Formats: sequence, structure tokens, C-alpha cells
Amino acid sequence: MTTTETHRTIEAVWRIEAPRVIAAAARLVGDVGLAEELAQDALVAALEQWPSDGVPRNPGAWLTTTAKRRAIDQIRRRERFERSLPDLVTPEATEPTDLDAITDDPIDDDLLRLIFTACHPVLSPEARVALTLRLLGGLTTDEIARAFLVPSPTVGQRISRAKKTLADAHVPFELPTGADRAARLTSVLEVIYLIFNEGYSATAGDDWMRPALCEEAMRLGRVLAGLMPDEAEVHGLVALLEIQASRTAARTGPSGEPVTLLEQDRRRWDRLLIRRGLAALERAEALGGGPYTLQAAIAAVHARAHTAEDTDWARMADLYAQLAQVAPSPVVELNRAVAVAMGEGPQAGLAVLEPLRDEPTLAAYHLLPTVRGDLLAKLGRTAEAKAEFERAATMTRNERERALLLDRAAACA
Repeated sequence: MTTTETHRTIEAVWRIEAPRVIAAAARLVGDVGLAEELAQDALVAALEQWPSDGVPRNPGAWLTTTAKRRAIDQIRRRERFERSLPDLVTPEATEPTDLDAITDDPIDDDLLRLIFTACHPVLSPEARVALTLRLLGGLTTDEIARAFLVPSPTVGQRISRAKKTLADAHVPFELPTGADRAARLTSVLEVIYLIFNEGYSATAGDDWMRPALCEEAMRLGRVLAGLMPDEAEVHGLVALLEIQASRTAARTGPSGEPVTLLEQDRRRWDRLLIRRGLAALERAEALGGGPYTLQAAIAAVHARAHTAEDTDWARMADLYAQLAQVAPSPVVELNRAVAVAMGEGPQAGLAVLEPLRDEPTLAAYHLLPTVRGDLLAKLGRTAEAKAEFERAATMTRNERERALLLDRAAACA
């Protein structure tokens, strides 16, 4: 292989193996920031050695072993330093680290620890997303910045602050247990879903979708499902992502304009993703399930209908009512209003929606006037519908969505 070809191989290997390399180092040093530096050191070593020595038979193991050796060197240097200052440290600090005990853990456990650490509730949602994409997605700061349409220095600061916050809070690099496990898992699932949603319906910018973020979220979800096969909501989230992602090809028109769900050509839906999603949903329901499982069941109602007219709207309204019981939210009620309107008529849907107009959390939510405008248009109240679509257009920061709403307002004239 030429040097250029070797470098390309290293880049590809790094994209795949980086999370495991970082996780293995973090298990030793207990600090994700330092672990990332050690993993980067291993990457530099590969760039220096592989062009002349050749790519190892197991490149991932080579990187992991190199990072772990550097981590062990760090630990031993620290312990030598502490022993040289006996009066300034406590006896516990000078107690030697049992390196054999902490290097024997399965790599999958290390990876799961890294996921829980990157998504720790002590961090803000923005910091959790950025750190997760960096450590587990292997994305550079610039790539994350482009994905979320924020300046690269902002993302860099979020990641740096996140690492410092974890260190200052002495967050242990361990698997949570008991009641803490459920709370921490909720945070992990929330981060993955936030990443997916930003890719599925971009909140700002010129593009309606950013498929790369959807793919990254699905990859993280599948990894988590493999690591936690008995967690119902992990499978529920995977099912939801797979089924929603199946519509990707049909969600935009020839010029990139949004195509609403009811207007999509369902022949363009990805049947493989639907089958995978339905299989994950079946597993989630067998394990008990929860809010993500119910949302996946709602998505499955759409997936099983060959046309919009075939949709079982009564079943969907019932599922939204169940979801409102376990995870009450004005957005859930808004979606229930849509399902009721499709099954029982726009007037019935409007009756469900009207109380939401006084809901403070929806005051700036553009989909509330969008849905209301749609129901008013179906009732022939076009002047009111036009005003609602225009109001919704002022709320969204996505240019494609704004254009669609203004078109719908114009159609009401």
C-alpha cells in the first residue's frame, strides 16, 4: 500500500474503532478528556508506524493496546510522583492501582460506560449531544458545527466544558445500577433521539433534512441495543428511528422541498428499515416497553398502511391517548388532535386542539398554528387558516418549511 492508501485506511479504521479505543483508555484513567488524548496519541503512532510497518492484522486491537499502554504509563508516572511526595498526599492516593483488574473488563462494558458518561445528566443537553457525537460518533468539531449550524468554536467550547464538568463533578467511569440506571438510561435515549430529530427535521437552515445525523443516531441506537439487549425502551427507540428513517427518500421533492406524510409516495419508503423497525418493536413490546415503544407503535401504524387512506386512525388516536397517560405532553395532545381529525373529522380534531392555544410551552411552537391552519382550511374557514399558516411561517427557522407554509397560506387566499 502507498502512504496515501495507508492513511485512508487509518482514517477509516479510526472512524470505526475510536469509541472503543477511547472507552478502553477511559476505563484505566477514569477521565474521558484524558482518554481521548491517549487515543489520539495511538492514532498518531499509527500514522507514524503503519506506512512503513504495514497495517496490522487487527488494526482496532493495535490502537486499543497502544492507547492502554500509554494509559498505564500515565498511571505509573502519577503513582511515582505521588510516592515522591508522601507528606502531601493521603494514604489512599498512594495506594497502587490494580492494573490487572481494570484491564480485564470486556470491551463492550467499556463502551457502555462511555455512552453513559458522555450522556450524564450533569451536562446540558447541548453538551451531551456534542460530546456523544465527538466520543462515540467520531465526528470532528467542524463536522458537528456544520450539522447543527453553529460556529465551530461554540462546539469546541461545549465539548471542553463538558469534559471539565465531568472531571470537576468526579463522575465515575462506571455502569450505573439500581434506580440510577433507569434515570441515566433515559438521558442516553434522549440524546440519541435529539440527534436523530435534528437530522430528520432540521430546526434551522436551508435543508429540510440532514441524513448523516439520522444515520449516526440509528448507529448509536443499534450499538446500545446490542449492549443492552434486555432493555425494552432501547429497542423501542431503535424501532422508532428505523421506521421514521424509512420515509427519508419520500420526504423531499425534486428540489428538496418538504413532502408531508400524507402526500408521500409510499412506494419510496424503505421496506428493509420498516421490517427492522417492526422486529425491534415486537421485541420492545415483549419486554414491556414505555414511551418510545408507544411512539414506535404509532409510527408502525403508518408503516403498515399502503396508502394514507388505509391508515387506522382510531388505533393511532388510542395509542396517543396511552402515550399521554405515561408521558403527558402538549405535543402529544397536539398529535392526538391530528389523529382524531383524520378519523372523526376536522371539527373533532379542532375540539381537541383548541385548549392547547393557551398552553405556554407551545406559544412559540410553529406546528400548533400549522395544524390549526390545516383543520380550519378543511372546514372552509380559509381566512383564519391563512392567518395561522402565516403565523407559523414566522416561527420556524427552517427555510424549506417556511416556504411550504407561505405556499399553503397563499393557497387559502
